[in-house]
Amino acid sequence: MLRSVVLWRLSGRLCCPAGSVGSSSRREVASGVPPLGSNTPRSLNIFDRQLKRKQKNWAAQQPEPMKFDYLREEVGSRIADRVYDIARDFALALDVGCGRGYIAQHLNKETVGKIFQTDIAEHALKNALETDIPTVNVLADEEFLPFQENTFDLVVSSLSLHWVNDLPRALEQIHYVLKPDGVFVGAMFGGDTLYELRCSLQLAETEREGGFSPHISPFTAVNDLGHLLGRAGFNTLTVDTDEIQVNYPGMFELMEDLKGMGESNCSWNRKALLHRDTMLAAAAVYREMYGNEDGSIPATYQIYHMIGWKYHDSQAKPAERGSATVSFGELAKLNDAMSQGKP
Repeated sequence: MLRSVVLWRLSGRLCCPAGSVGSSSRREVASGVPPLGSNTPRSLNIFDRQLKRKQKNWAAQQPEPMKFDYLREEVGSRIADRVYDIARDFALALDVGCGRGYIAQHLNKETVGKIFQTDIAEHALKNALETDIPTVNVLADEEFLPFQENTFDLVVSSLSLHWVNDLPRALEQIHYVLKPDGVFVGAMFGGDTLYELRCSLQLAETEREGGFSPHISPFTAVNDLGHLLGRAGFNTLTVDTDEIQVNYPGMFELMEDLKGMGESNCSWNRKALLHRDTMLAAAAVYREMYGNEDGSIPATYQIYHMIGWKYHDSQAKPAERGSATVSFGELAKLNDAMSQGKP
């Protein structure tokens, strides 16, 4: 399922509804961040996680961090909507890679009794948005969750898992901390995210410097995501795609916002800098190839939404193989008869 939404960033701000902010609750911070170089042997070391922590901490310490929260606010509210669609209450929830708490502020204490929020950036946790749900903030890495097995009724995650080096391990950790019949509701950036910026930079760098380096980090394909969730142990899977398009005055305003979101590239193979004329050429290519009639430029954010359940005996099960009483051939004959108006 694909849904597209267009947002506008004008005069440095985005025109979109803000979530309500509740009263403060006491927060505690504990450390679950692994030491440097602690990747598992099977994982690829694609991202500099220490640099990503610095980027997120820098973004959280800016004078007006809410100026750059529009995308996370929007996706956080959509995850909360999916939680509300589940007809049950959750006594204990976990937000993995919470940032400043963009999901919890859209939830209420009638649905979630208590929530643990984890992130690798301590300043993001210290500057977390207020909510009326009792909250505990935990400094922890998405790949190394410091919780016991079968702890949480609900785990949520918004726009964080695309930066982990070992996504299969992160999903396995989430499955591990869920109680049986617990549910994971998450969102992460998809492969077509910022394709306009990626293409413009590649064309300009190729033309000016005779080749190009990756300036947009790699993303997971939607076909792989369902497989990874199943491999982690989740069942009754749902994966769907959203597209959010934000219009910016120009390419440099887009890049400024990405930095303010803490979403700058942290791949180990990133190029340290781009020449000024290459950047100007990329901005011109972007406007020429993708520009709107009013002079603004669009940036597309593809969002993969996923829901997965941890197995429990009470869940619906498929019928045993060979237990069918009607064949597909007979169903096809019935369909043909109905289409011809026969009784």
